[in-house]
Amino acid sequence: MDQTNYSVVVDERVVVKWLTPPAPLPHPTPEILAHLVEAGFNDTAPPYAALTGVVDGRERLLALVTGYLPEARDGWEWCVDEAERGATGFATDLGRLAADLHLALSTLPAPDGVVAGRQTAAAGAEADRAQADRAQAALAEALELTGGADGAWLAARVGAMRRELAALETAPATSPLIRIHGDLHVGQILRWRDGYAVIDFDGNPTVADAAPYQPAARDVAQLTTSLDHVAQVAIKRRSTPPDHAAAWARRARTTLLTAYRRRLAESGRADLLDESLLRPFEVEQECRELIYATRHLPRWRYAPMGVLRTWYPEENTA
Repeated sequence: MDQTNYSVVVDERVVVKWLTPPAPLPHPTPEILAHLVEAGFNDTAPPYAALTGVVDGRERLLALVTGYLPEARDGWEWCVDEAERGATGFATDLGRLAADLHLALSTLPAPDGVVAGRQTAAAGAEADRAQADRAQAALAEALELTGGADGAWLAARVGAMRRELAALETAPATSPLIRIHGDLHVGQILRWRDGYAVIDFDGNPTVADAAPYQPAARDVAQLTTSLDHVAQVAIKRRSTPPDHAAAWARRARTTLLTAYRRRLAESGRADLLDESLLRPFEVEQECRELIYATRHLPRWRYAPMGVLRTWYPEENTA
C-alpha cells in the first residue's frame, strides 16, 4: 500500500499497482518506463504491462504491472535502520542511482508544446520568475497552515527562509530542463535482494500542475531532504540522539552528492546539476512537507519541523 494507490503482489512474481482513482490518458508513466528500458536503465522494477479501460466515458490508466523484487523494503524502513546504525555507505549507491536515472531521463524527448533542454534567455528568465513565485507561495501557504507553537517558530524564521528562496530568481538556473522523477525520496527507493530500485514515476501527488520538465536539482533536493526526514524518524521512533541523527544526515547528504556529481562528470553531463538551486529547492520542499502534513497527514509535521529547527537554530534567525 502506498499513499495514493493500491499494490497487490501476485505469486511473488509480479506487482499490480491499481491507480486510485484511475488516471486519464495519456499518462506519462508507461512512456517513461519504456524509455528507461530503451536507455538501458535497469534499476527499477521491470515494467510488464499497463491496463487501461473506459471509466466515465474516458479512456484511463487502471493499473501498472511490474516485476516483483524479492526481499524489497522501502527507504522508510531500510534507511532508518542505516540512520540508527550511523552508516552512510548506502549514500554512494543512491547518488549513482539518481545520476544514472537523470542521465537516462535527459534523453527522453519532450512532447509537443513542452519546453525542454536549454532555453532562450527570455524563456529562462520567465521560468525562473515562475519558479521563484511558486516557492514563495509555498512558504506563505506553509506559514498560513502551520498553527500553534510550530507556526510561531516558523514566523520568526520566515525572513531567513525567504532570502534563501529568493536565490531562485536572483541566480538564474543554468542547467537544462529534463523529465524528472518528480517525487524522488527514499521511500521511492527499494533495497532488494540484488541492490536498489527506484519506483513510482507518477509525479508528486501533493503538488498541483507540477511541470514534468524541470532542473535535475529538483529531484536531488527532494532526495537530500528525505535523508533529513529519515533522521527525524530515527529520533522519534528509534530514540536516536538528535545530534547523532543530524550528523548522520549531513554525512549521508555529502556522500550522496559526491557520488552524484562524480557519475555525471564521468558521463560528460556535469551540466545537469545546477548547485545554486539545491538549497532553495530544499527549503521549498520543507514548506511543501508542512503543507502536506496539514492537509493529509498531521502526525508527519514533526519531520519537516525537526529539519527546519536543525537548519535554522535560534541564534541564526536575525
